[in-house]
Amino acid sequence: MPSPEFLARIAAAQRAVTAQTELLHREFGRAESRWKSDGTRVTAVDVAISENIFGELRAQFPADQFFSEELAETEAPIPVTAEFSWVLDPIDGTNNFALGIPHCAIALALCVRGEPVYGVVYDLSRRTLMRGGPGFGVRDGEREVRVSTAPFTKETLVGFHSPFDKSLLPLASGVLSQFKIRGLGSATLHLAYVAAGILDGCVDYNVKIWDLAAAIPLVRAVGGEVHFLNGEQLPMKIFDLKMKRIIYVAGSPAMCAQLRQLMRL
Repeated sequence: MPSPEFLARIAAAQRAVTAQTELLHREFGRAESRWKSDGTRVTAVDVAISENIFGELRAQFPADQFFSEELAETEAPIPVTAEFSWVLDPIDGTNNFALGIPHCAIALALCVRGEPVYGVVYDLSRRTLMRGGPGFGVRDGEREVRVSTAPFTKETLVGFHSPFDKSLLPLASGVLSQFKIRGLGSATLHLAYVAAGILDGCVDYNVKIWDLAAAIPLVRAVGGEVHFLNGEQLPMKIFDLKMKRIIYVAGSPAMCAQLRQLMRL
């Protein structure tokens, strides 16, 4: 049985994310943005959501560690030392958010000894709260969901973002030729949609751990897998803003095997 301390954090996570949805909708397509030195976009709303969520959680769980792309006090790697830690992407899909494209999400992960074990994802485009983790199942709004195990057909849908490093394009050709592709501009939603059975699988070459942490427990909770192809990422031992981009595939065990074969990895 989950401990009372764990259950308290799950309830607090859902409250903290839900409390920021009004701000997310109010500023959608309106917030001014700037480009950071790493080439990613940020808005004042990203920072505000980070501050608000972590302020609420820190008041309840002061011994926990809190990691956000937008609130790191240092660019040096930070060791993960606490039993409980949190990884937040306040707006995954900031480009979409700033431009008024609705595929973006608040993504909050609860980790135990560096391993994401419960995720809360608010999907702005569907106005839906997704949440769950191993032992809890996954709810997409009020629906219980599972990863797709449908046979592969010409209609099979795979979430995909073109590689930032164009030398990796040859790895993409097999995936592009085999499946229908959806590129939403939000890695969190690609992975969360795999958990919900909306997408059959996903592939990405460009992500960092904060893009994935909240959705990994969702996929693992409902029979799916996440395979890291350029080095194991979990349990997270450090939080590093300058970490290398992650290459991964996700889906049912059969989908992961098929994607790896198509990528020759």
